[in-house]
Amino acid sequence: MSSERVRVVCVDDHAFLAEGLRSRLELEPDLEFAGALPTAAQIIPAVKRLRAQIVLMDIEMPGPDPFEAIRDLRRRMPDVKCIVLSAYVRDRYFEAALEAGAWGYLHKGDDPDEIVAGIRRAAAGDFVLSPEVEQRCGLPHGAGRPREPERMASRLSLLTPREQQVLRMIGKGMSRTDIARLLHRSPKTVDAHQTRIMDKLDIHDRVELVRYAIREGLAEP
Repeated sequence: MSSERVRVVCVDDHAFLAEGLRSRLELEPDLEFAGALPTAAQIIPAVKRLRAQIVLMDIEMPGPDPFEAIRDLRRRMPDVKCIVLSAYVRDRYFEAALEAGAWGYLHKGDDPDEIVAGIRRAAAGDFVLSPEVEQRCGLPHGAGRPREPERMASRLSLLTPREQQVLRMIGKGMSRTDIARLLHRSPKTVDAHQTRIMDKLDIHDRVELVRYAIREGLAEP
């Protein structure tokens, strides 16, 4: 890393979080809070104007799809590293962030020192993850750096499209008979899908499986 301070932009519709980040980065001699945006609508011109090297991006905010914004930023400004900073750690969000080209996924509940360390590691070229996300990927905290995004995968990515479909139905509280009827399969086939899903997700009963589907937002309409 050069002696020049790493310039960081925060894209989040909560001004309180942006101000907190500003105050924290002011304590770091090698990092600089370059600015904040309430949405991703003008992210490309803003990042150019602010000369940012790191973008911290929320994924639950009004305006354009943040994942599309990450994808556009990666395509048009490949030297800028975008890190998701979210209140939600869900497998499907993590998968979407990887696909879009994010350079990491941090949790807003992480210790501020972890977030600052993540910014530094990303600036140095490492792919960064919240400890909670690392756990979901089955990785020991801090192991295997530097890591490329292409090597990362969540548990949800282990499921086939059919298994994900069955999981959504389970999350909505549908019975094996109802699922079998909708899929035009036998209840035994549905049971086999459920067994494989539970094995892949390391989940040991149907109640826990329903909770997982709800937590991941798979039971939403």
